[in-house]
Amino acid sequence: MTELNGSSTPSTTGLTIEEASARLIKFGPNSMPDTTAHPIRSAISKFWAPVPWMLETVILIELGLHDFAEALVIAVLLIFNAALSFFQESRAQATLAALKSRLALIASVRRSGEWSNIAAVNLVVGDIVKLSLGGVVAADVRILEGSVLLDQSMITGESVPIEAGPGLQTYTGALVRRGEAIAEVTATGIRTKFGRAAELIKSAHVESTQQKVVFRVVRNLALFNSVIILILVTYAYSHIMPLKEIVPLVVTAILMSIPVALPATFTLAAAIGAKALAKMGVLPTRLSAVDEAATMDILCVDKTGTLTQNELSVTEIRSMEGFDEATILGLATLASSDGGQDSVDAAIREERRRTSVLHKNSVDLPELIKFFPFDPTTKMSKATGKSADGSVVQILKGAFTIISNLTSESPEFLARASSIDKELESKGYRVLAVAFGPEKAIRLAGLLALSDPPRLDSAELVSQLAKLGVRTIMVTGDAPATAAIVAHAVGLDGAVCPIARVSEDQIKPESFQVFAGVLPEDKYHLVKMFQKTGHTVGMCGDGANDAPALRQAQMGIAVFTATDVAKSAAGIILTQPGLGGIVASVKEGRIIFQRILTYTLKSVTHKFMGALFLVAGIAMTGHAILTPLLLVISMITGDFLSMISAMDNVRISQSVSIWRVGNLTAAGVILGFFDLLFCIGVLAVGKYRLGFEIEKLRTLSIVTLIFSGQATLYLVRERLHFWNSKPNRWLMVSSMADLLIISTLATRGILMTPIPVLTVTSVLGSVAIFAFCLDLIKVPIFRLLKL
Repeated sequence: MTELNGSSTPSTTGLTIEEASARLIKFGPNSMPDTTAHPIRSAISKFWAPVPWMLETVILIELGLHDFAEALVIAVLLIFNAALSFFQESRAQATLAALKSRLALIASVRRSGEWSNIAAVNLVVGDIVKLSLGGVVAADVRILEGSVLLDQSMITGESVPIEAGPGLQTYTGALVRRGEAIAEVTATGIRTKFGRAAELIKSAHVESTQQKVVFRVVRNLALFNSVIILILVTYAYSHIMPLKEIVPLVVTAILMSIPVALPATFTLAAAIGAKALAKMGVLPTRLSAVDEAATMDILCVDKTGTLTQNELSVTEIRSMEGFDEATILGLATLASSDGGQDSVDAAIREERRRTSVLHKNSVDLPELIKFFPFDPTTKMSKATGKSADGSVVQILKGAFTIISNLTSESPEFLARASSIDKELESKGYRVLAVAFGPEKAIRLAGLLALSDPPRLDSAELVSQLAKLGVRTIMVTGDAPATAAIVAHAVGLDGAVCPIARVSEDQIKPESFQVFAGVLPEDKYHLVKMFQKTGHTVGMCGDGANDAPALRQAQMGIAVFTATDVAKSAAGIILTQPGLGGIVASVKEGRIIFQRILTYTLKSVTHKFMGALFLVAGIAMTGHAILTPLLLVISMITGDFLSMISAMDNVRISQSVSIWRVGNLTAAGVILGFFDLLFCIGVLAVGKYRLGFEIEKLRTLSIVTLIFSGQATLYLVRERLHFWNSKPNRWLMVSSMADLLIISTLATRGILMTPIPVLTVTSVLGSVAIFAFCLDLIKVPIFRLLKL
């Protein structure tokens, strides 16, 4: 009886039903575990991040102070953030569910001497199974008897199907293109090669650039504002302010430090970009992948099915003396199966059909009498025909070494033909010899070279990405010679790295442009190594073997013909043939980057200035110059209405977008400092010139902050002078609504003490003059900080 490690000779009767049941209980079903996150858990996770933590803290404080209305407003803001993120990302597919769908549903298995069909999920190690034409291999197996042609491209990345006979190991998900065989199951479920890919997908994770940027911005603001809060509390305590004023002051300072709409703006901008991409045949399944497209500087591309068509075609025909190319192709067609799933024969017949119009009157072929399909024992296919003179002839098709031994050609002739064969093989082609003639005088007619040709748009993709500053790298399981041929054809002329021979410290994207001989695990680790060196990595592929790397990459791209596994692991799916969607994604990502950069700059500038303004206000008046309610109004009219900048007009950068959070913070601090001086000046005029009491000063302060916030937005949206580009009309409508709302509240005394209309219009005019002056300072600052 077969041992679990598959080392002994299998029984002719297979496992008994009792043995199979025992093994099924011990080792589990032949399936992938479902680890899909529950929707409720996914929704709850949206409340577990730096910005939600700060908002949740404020809500608790407000509830403790019995300020239920303010707590409710902040809770609505919190839920809005979470809901927008959750619903926009809800289209992401369950990777492991797709992996399960790739398993064959039914398997033919022999147990207790009887053949029966069972659900593939019930297969166990040691089972004897039958592999048949058109079927999917249901588990990892070792072939015992028979011969099959296996397409393993989706598992190993090899574009050419392999002939598999006794002793050969094959894997879950391989397709049987021809023949029939008996095999023994050697691994099931997560222990299969397919299952190990599933485990890699589960472990693959990379923190998105959006997460990093939001965290760093919030961290910087929180650290700065913690110092401000400490100063405020110290001042308040030293001046014996009552606790009922200190607590709202602290709440106000906390609210002032939170870029409450920043995560939502990231999500909204990405969602708008995703909608635009969908119109171009690109479906994002993770919004973070849309963001990452802007910062991607390395694109790893699988060869088979991605850069190439994953479909063999006749590339070259070399004719021998006395034959022409059309005749060789016609003879090869006679020795090829008509129909079936043999990709080599299909390629020959397709080439014959393509050229038949040109050669239909110039080729005199024998009449086919009988066709003999490929025989694994003789390593060739053949046909018997009747020539025009009535004589019987043979047509042979197979490997050169096999066919040449059956011909009557001279050694010198065969030596010359052998050199041609080696030349074609050195180019990475699969070479077949075609021979023709009477059984006793068969002549070598010529050689056919087949290859998996590049997609028509692959070279254009590489060229356009290079112009955008993105380095394209081919990652393939094929041999270096084959990989180099395709790489050259699509414009990847850099060094070829046979990955098995290079140490980890040598594997750098700058050193090589082609990585050959790469296993699925290697692709995954290669992406991780590139990420460790600071690169934002995209991965483009189509097969199950690409899925772990697609999941690990910041921007995983599944092409139109990809398997369900690859599509569910990817962050972006091309829903139309071709690769143009990749360039579209990069360009749209850079548009989104500029929009988010605008909002982040505005947020950092205003939050920095606002915190210091609280200090200046309490020093000048002896009271908190703003209340939590006024800050909530500022959030709604300023932060959330400014989110419309996610639709603003921007220019596409021709270089890779880089988040320089340090430089961004420095620019915000400098602009915020000038803004602070302006706001303090307005407050001073209100107190010392107009004689406003504290309640009117609070109204004046919130009006000034919101007006200057709008000015800041228009300043930072254009990296040059603000008049160099026209804002989006919705942004201008939003700004007018913002100004109208706060002006109405301030002059009518709604939720605040009223101040004169003349004062409000004077502040607006002063802000316009100040913004024009600040714009002159902004341009050299942005240039110095590379913004």
